[in-house]
Parts: sequence; structure tokens; C-alpha cells
Amino acid sequence: MKQRFYKYEGAGNDFVVIDGRTGGFIPGRERVAFLCDRRRGIGADGLMILGHDPVQQFRMRYFNADGGESTMCGNGGRCIALFAEHLGIGGATKRFTGIDGVHEARMLEVEGDRGEVALGMIDVPEIDRHDGYCFLNTGSPHYVEFVEDVRSVDVCSRGAAVRWGEPFAAGGGTNVNFVERVGDGHIRVRTFERGVEDETLACGTGATASALATALLSGSPVRRYRVDVEGGTLFVAFESAGGSSFSHVVLTGPAKKVFEGEIDLKI
Repeated sequence: MKQRFYKYEGAGNDFVVIDGRTGGFIPGRERVAFLCDRRRGIGADGLMILGHDPVQQFRMRYFNADGGESTMCGNGGRCIALFAEHLGIGGATKRFTGIDGVHEARMLEVEGDRGEVALGMIDVPEIDRHDGYCFLNTGSPHYVEFVEDVRSVDVCSRGAAVRWGEPFAAGGGTNVNFVERVGDGHIRVRTFERGVEDETLACGTGATASALATALLSGSPVRRYRVDVEGGTLFVAFESAGGSSFSHVVLTGPAKKVFEGEIDLKI
């Protein structure tokens, strides 16, 4: 059986994307893991399916590289919005349903296979402050730890230890972010992603979590952060909703179609 697929990336966070409106593609765990495998399949940090939604323009389903269906992906949200644009779905603003609710994506710029997309994220009602780290949910769970020099951190070993450690293991684990403050409204972030079980070049929900945690702990009035990740630069804007709550959160960054093709589904 041949399967049509599309490959997109946002700041180096890459995805296999399937048009699921016609049906036929069954996202079994082994199948998704095969397609995301960088040696035997197409290769990606995750897989997304664009499907029908009864109310919004489309629905986004996201699967991690290990094959399991997962929570929200911010870079994936921008990429699937550009994919919808390439399919002729919606106008300059797309509304779609993700696992964490309804999202609005504004197409700030589209030029061929490339785009700049501003993606509305969920409100964050609370950030939990602990000794040495913050924990919050920006559509996916995130641990945020501040470090002096993010380039010196062994992200894979330290990230895996936190991801599988207590108190997170019992709840399915967490994504892990290491954050360096560069200046007011400017941070560097490296992220270990659960489901990929490795460092990725970018994590949209992680960049969002890191910016919000920085704003809370620094007390700065800045409400738009530049977030440098290994794969590029993202921007996170938000409003304070009082205490450790934030609303009107927007993640802005690039999205790009890399290629498309067909693959023989043997699994």
C-alpha cells in the first residue's frame, strides 16, 4: 500500500504530515514509529494528521516519534497551518482543533513552501514554582530549569533523568527545558522531548513554557520574548493574567515544506 506524505519543519523541528480527510491511513503505533524512523522510514520528530472537524476548519492529531499519540506541539501547529494553506483550506487565519482545544493560526507571510505563522496557544492558569525549577502546561507538560550556560548542559542525560524521574514518571513523564537568560526579553533554550527521547532542534510548547517561566521569575514587564533554539529563533508574546497566570499567548516562527512523496507501508 502506497501512502502519500508531506515533510514539514519549523525551526528544525520536523514532521511527517498526512492529509487524513479522505481516510484510509490508520496511525498504529508501529506504523507511526516506522514513518518517523530516520534510518528505515522518512525521518521526523513526530507525525501529524490533518483531518475533518465538525466545527473548525480542520483537526490536528499529533504523534510522537515513538508512535504514541501525544499532546500539543507548537512547531507542529504552525507547520500544519501552512500545510492547510497549501491545501487551500481557510484564509489568512486558520482555526483548528488540537488535543488541548481550539487554536487560531495567522499566516503572517507565505512565500511558496515557506511561511511565518503566529499560533495562538492555550492560556496558562498556573506555574508551579519549586526549588530549582518551574513546572507548567502549555498544551504539553514542561519542566523548566535555569542554567548559566545552556551550551554546556548535557541535555540528553540530564533530560532523560528528569523526564523519567519523580514526580513526573507516574504521570507519563515531562518535557525538559534548560534556559539561559541572555537579556531582558531574550533567552536561549535547549529541550529534551518525551516521545522523541532525545534533544530536538526546537520545541514550540517548550519555548513558550520557558518564556513564561522567565517572565514570572524575573518580574520583568517585557511581554514579548525572543527565544533562541538550536534550530533557529522563535518569539513568544503574552499577557499577564495576575499571579502566575498568563493569557493571549502567541508563538510566532517559521514553517517550511521540505518535500513530499509516497512510501510503501509495510507495517
